[in-house]
Amino acid sequence: MDDPEFAPEFEDAIALFNNGDYYACHDAIEEIWHNAWQCDRAFYQGLLQIAVGLYHLKSLNWHGAAILLGEGTSRLPAYLPDYQSINVESLLEESLLILRTVQVNGKEGITEVLKSVENGDLKVPKIYKISLNHL
Repeated sequence: MDDPEFAPEFEDAIALFNNGDYYACHDAIEEIWHNAWQCDRAFYQGLLQIAVGLYHLKSLNWHGAAILLGEGTSRLPAYLPDYQSINVESLLEESLLILRTVQVNGKEGITEVLKSVENGDLKVPKIYKISLNHL
């Protein structure tokens, strides 16, 4: 079996997310979210909110990062371990680590959190596709 294929719009959104272009990713996923089946909406909304949370982190907006990462990560456990051929477990673990670090460091430490991300001490969440070859 081959790796899963996604709609081109979702492929684009994943690429934007993984390249750190979170604002454009938000726009791409929002369009998908608006047209999604009801059972998929919380999944896409979770992805969208994590992207916006990471955007706020890059902008040093502690409140926005904490709120959106919290809301996004709270929507994904229902889709564990994977959903729509996405490794939700990995995305959730990485996003929760960023969220906890943002929370623990507080508003005064947001610059240090961003530095930890930028220098690779803190892993940036990525959206990974599961491979059907390994199932």
